[in-house]
Amino acid sequence: MNSKYQLKITGKNPKRFIKDLIKLKILLYHMENHDQYSIIIVDDNGLKAIQKLKTSYQIKLIREYGYSRYKHLLKKYIWFLLSLFLAIIIIQGLSNVIFSVEVEHSKKEIRELILNDLETYGIKKYRFRVSYAKKEQIKKKILAKEIDRIEWLEIERVGTKYIVSVEERIKNEAEKKKEAQNIIAKKDAMILRINATSGEVVKKRYDYVKKGDVLISGFITRDEKIVSKTKADGKVFGEVWYKVDIDLPKKYQVINKTGKSKKKIELKVFNKSLFLLQLNSYKTYQLQRKTLIKNPILPIGIYYTTIHETKEISKNYTHNNASQEAIKIASRKLLEKLGSEDRIISKKVLKKTEKNSRIIVEVFFKVEEDIKDTENIENIKIEDIEGEKSEPSN
Repeated sequence: MNSKYQLKITGKNPKRFIKDLIKLKILLYHMENHDQYSIIIVDDNGLKAIQKLKTSYQIKLIREYGYSRYKHLLKKYIWFLLSLFLAIIIIQGLSNVIFSVEVEHSKKEIRELILNDLETYGIKKYRFRVSYAKKEQIKKKILAKEIDRIEWLEIERVGTKYIVSVEERIKNEAEKKKEAQNIIAKKDAMILRINATSGEVVKKRYDYVKKGDVLISGFITRDEKIVSKTKADGKVFGEVWYKVDIDLPKKYQVINKTGKSKKKIELKVFNKSLFLLQLNSYKTYQLQRKTLIKNPILPIGIYYTTIHETKEISKNYTHNNASQEAIKIASRKLLEKLGSEDRIISKKVLKKTEKNSRIIVEVFFKVEEDIKDTENIENIKIEDIEGEKSEPSN
């Protein structure tokens, strides 16, 4: 690939200098004449000939094309490319080492049992990962060895970690009796909906209840006497009240994306980023990284990074316009804490106060929320409850 060079000729009469070059039979691939300067493109021979000329004109190399350009870029980014190559080798090597083995099961004894078996067959921390075929062999050996304890086993490699899912073998036993329980209120509220699938409802709609009050009883009565216990269950929703304080600055800056972006290969070492080519000309920007290679131990990573141009927009909040923004922010925060079936019934601003450069807004919410909690009554004897009811009050 032939190299070409773009030159800028500056002087008293650059057109005359161009004519001299033509007389010297220097090949010009491109030529632009301006009042104060001229732009030309020449090849290697032309560049050497011009460099030998004794002239008062200023000759500046603006850009290189072809082989020379790639050679220039290689020299410019040689240390980056060497660092990138070294990082890839290190990361590739470390990515084959297992740094963690996790067994997912609620019982400690099962977790320890599987970890010991895995270690026996060659899967443990700080060892190289095993092949897929080897992993499947290990899985079969553990299932055969622990046939009385383990029903199912799966070994999955996630990065430099093995995650082992286990299902314990349940022996055929008579179904355990369901533990008796009450449904109680988990917080103060006004009942909006109460539906029992088992047990006896002891509260009704629009009743105000305190935390711990029984809503659906597990004690079954007949003729005003407790005759049995059951596992009370159902759904209870109540009106719950919240106050959320939102602190807004009077002057607020929002960063928005303009829609312009560039894509680069990024090497990140510790907190320093190196880009294969020039970063960008954006004054403000945000980075969106897609991981190509990342090591969990060493702070080195290679990313395919999109650089989004951003623009800062300033907002001013006053005592009059802060309410709408505060309600929006408070609603978002509250919904993050609520369950999927909960909903906000109403919201309003209670008060606004200004303090220094900030506006504090207090927002009040009424929420329809699941207030169901459980209370175990398995160990409470029916006779004791009846005895308490029959004792005379002082």
